[in-house]
Amino acid sequence: MKPDTSRWHDSDAYDFFDTLPIEGLAWECLRRHEPYQQHYRTLVRTKRESVSFSPDVQRRWGLRFPGTTRFVGARTRGALVSPG
Repeated sequence: MKPDTSRWHDSDAYDFFDTLPIEGLAWECLRRHEPYQQHYRTLVRTKRESVSFSPDVQRRWGLRFPGTTRFVGARTRGALVSPG
């Protein structure tokens, strides 16, 4: 479960980071996080690794926003484009 750190000093080993979407970068960081690794080992040991995470567990690992969503909109009182 530990990531291969034998090439940590080789910048070529990290070139793929430049092309990752934000979700990929987040996953690369999460999978290296020791508490997450321990959690995952527990899931594997109990044969629950394919069960979806509950919303609480998703929040714990940063897979959900901490609060509920709400509309955020611009509250303008005038024209968005000036007439001149």
